[in-house]
This record gives sequence, structure tokens and C-alpha cells, in this order.
Amino acid sequence: MTCLVVVPSDLAAIERQAAAAYPEECCGILLGKAEGGRMVVERIVPADNERQESRGNRFVIGPETVLAAQRAARAEELEIVGYYHSHPDHPAQPSEFDRENAWPGVSYLIVAVAHGKPSEVRSWRLADDRSAFVEEPIERLSEERAAAGPPVRERSESAP
Repeated sequence: MTCLVVVPSDLAAIERQAAAAYPEECCGILLGKAEGGRMVVERIVPADNERQESRGNRFVIGPETVLAAQRAARAEELEIVGYYHSHPDHPAQPSEFDRENAWPGVSYLIVAVAHGKPSEVRSWRLADDRSAFVEEPIERLSEERAAAGPPVRERSESAP
């Protein structure tokens, strides 16, 4: 099972974006690194909801936006590890529309927004056979630990 790792300030920024977009869905991209079973978010990329209709219960991130995020990620030696969006006045669980439009291998962070206020944050991964989402735990990494970067491994005496 995977785990989504984020710092509280990024979660707070996503929640602010979700509240500001209410009653429509907000959306964005999660850049980071896959480290074993952990998807470590290093940067969030807010995106415009490019959906023209049904914006209260649907979102679209345009291909140009995704390509730009991929380029930026590569330049920073990162990758797209997931996407996020909000569910205005609905639970933080994927809809059938979400399942039909999701890809396996990345995290989907959903923020429930009740009456304009963020109320719940959960993360999901689409099963490889695309049949259903499986919830993944969210690990909140301290800001200090995130700023310190990955742990430094000591070299052994025999290492070159």
C-alpha cells in the first residue's frame, strides 16, 4: 500500500484554494518523488478548472497545463505524483466520474468543502484494473523535516 506524504502548509494552501473556488471544484497537480511506497509531495501546482459546465461537481485540467507541470517537474528532478481537487458539499471520496477519468499509479487527493469550509481531506489510488479506488493514508510531514530534505546516508568505510 502506498502513502501520500505532504507538509501541512501545502494542505492548507489546497484547502484555501478549495474554499475560494466554492461552490465550484478546484484542482491542481502534485509534484514530488515516489520513494518506495511513499508518494512524497514537494510542490503543489494549482490549476484552473477548465471545465465549461458542471463545475460544481466536475473538473478538468487541460493537457497544456499537465504538459507544463511535467516540464517543470523534470527541470526540478521531480515527477507528477498525483492530482487534487475539491468536492463542494460532498464527501472526500471519488465519484464514478473521478474513477472513469483517473489513471492508476498516481494519488488523488480530495478535499470536501461543506458550506464553503474545508471539512475533510482524503487520498485515493485507482486500482491497476481501474475497477475502484483504494484509500491511501496521508502522512503529514513536519515543515522542518521537509526543509531538511531527504535523510543523508552515511558512507561506509569501504565505499569509494
